[in-house]
Amino acid sequence: MTIDVPSRRPRRLLLLLPLVIFLGLAALFLMQLLSGRDVAEIPSALIGQQAPQTKLPALEGLQVPALDSADFAGRVTLLNVWASWCAPCREEHPRLLALSQDKRFVIAGLNYKDSPENARRFLGSLGNPYGAVGVDSSGRAAIDWGVYGVPETFLIGKNGTILYKHVGPLSEQAVRDKLLPEIEKALAAG
Repeated sequence: MTIDVPSRRPRRLLLLLPLVIFLGLAALFLMQLLSGRDVAEIPSALIGQQAPQTKLPALEGLQVPALDSADFAGRVTLLNVWASWCAPCREEHPRLLALSQDKRFVIAGLNYKDSPENARRFLGSLGNPYGAVGVDSSGRAAIDWGVYGVPETFLIGKNGTILYKHVGPLSEQAVRDKLLPEIEKALAAG
């Protein structure tokens, strides 16, 4: 009578499996890291598409018109999605004020899920860079624009097409290296 001794080879392979999986995942992460791609940049399906039809009421007590996407026609527009409760919005605000000095394009604001009193207080204390402000109290318009969170900024060309999207607060570097070159291209386009 012979006794079967289980082979140790399959058992060793089973012990090596976690190591093989770990090395595979580490290689994948390393490739992603070395690719040079900005992983913080979230692509938008709306780039190259017409801006969503948006008509929002004005922020009461502010001396600027309501937000109407029909007003984008024929001019380069930055649409900034913001809220008074958003700390990064406060951080980017000085850059929006600086951008608003350039009269070759207009900046419109989409006030997202905010109370009118707080929004007015925010703009009253920090300054108003917007040529128009629309109130999106329900957040429905932001969904149409594909907004993930505030702040987000969209560049709309003269023909109403979304040309660029910046997610997060606008830093000096982002304005200088990404946004301003995109604005220049939009202004040069017919």
